Amino acid sequence: MLKQQGVEASQKTVARMMKELGLKSRTVKKFKATTNSKHNLPVADNVLNQQFTAKKPNQVWMADITYIDR
Repeated sequence: MLKQQGVEASQKTVARMMKELGLKSRTVKKFKATTNSKHNLPVADNVLNQQFTAKKPNQVWMADITYIDR
């Protein structure tokens, strides 16, 4: 932003100014792959075939385990 306004300042100067003003930078976390699709483990059959509606209670149960940390 300072460069756009024509103000030249070193990284250390900007860091000091931000610290004096109580400002902190926010970084975006990098994408972390959580799925290993190249495995030889058994995969459960898709018995619902995307049909998530049931005619009466307790006919269809489902869950989603998106990420399990070891």
